[in-house]
Amino acid sequence: MSETRGRGRPRKDPQKLARWTPPEGWSRLVAWVSPEEKKALKHVAVEAEVSVADLVRSLAGGLAAGVIDAEELIRQVRKGTQVMEKIPTLFERDDRFRVVDRPRAECAWVFEGEGTPTEKLDGTNVRLTVRSGQVVRVEKRRNPSKAQKLRGVVDGWYVDTDEHAADDKWILAAAGNTDVSAWPDGEHPCEALGPRIQGNPLALDDHLCVPFNLEVPVYGDVPRTYTGLRDCLAALESRYAPGHLAEGIVFHHPDGRRAKIKRKDFPRSA
Repeated sequence: MSETRGRGRPRKDPQKLARWTPPEGWSRLVAWVSPEEKKALKHVAVEAEVSVADLVRSLAGGLAAGVIDAEELIRQVRKGTQVMEKIPTLFERDDRFRVVDRPRAECAWVFEGEGTPTEKLDGTNVRLTVRSGQVVRVEKRRNPSKAQKLRGVVDGWYVDTDEHAADDKWILAAAGNTDVSAWPDGEHPCEALGPRIQGNPLALDDHLCVPFNLEVPVYGDVPRTYTGLRDCLAALESRYAPGHLAEGIVFHHPDGRRAKIKRKDFPRSA
């Protein structure tokens, strides 16, 4: 009688891992995921009886060998991207996830000339609580899971970071490097930026936090049409890091609503 393998987390052999050397030319892939996303990956790995690392490798191997349908995978990735989207994009998207010249109804206020255009900074959303010029609390944004959204939970919330958690290391480094001595007391939503966050598209030398309500660069006037924004973003220089292209624009309404558009949202052939 063969032994039935019990369900649970796939076991690893530390000694085997310690002796293993990657082949020449291989590279290590690192990605930041939320606790919910990590749990989902582990669930699939358990069902497949592999580790999460082998799950990712098998996916990459299947794509490289042509045994996994790339088009089907792309469709699933786009569904996941839509779930992650926290601020509405100005325009509707086509089946290739590029924006088309069809404004989204909830962003009508932008096209009516309302709201202030600011530079979209590509980092991690955090919140710093300041008292007497000192950071006393560092939180990170948590977004509702798919199941929670189905139950009507739409807006995200903030949870405390953990100084002992590897996932929070660079967020805490950014908070520690940020001069808050002149900030008013209160809670300040920020974008954490730096060399180890989101690929560091602005090529910053250090980690730091930029508060949305105090320091995010404002653009005096930008177009508010599809073609106007497309052409503008193709050459829009970052106000925060001159010499680099701005990732996009976020429009801020006085009542708290926001809407965004990124350079890469537009079709490449446009």
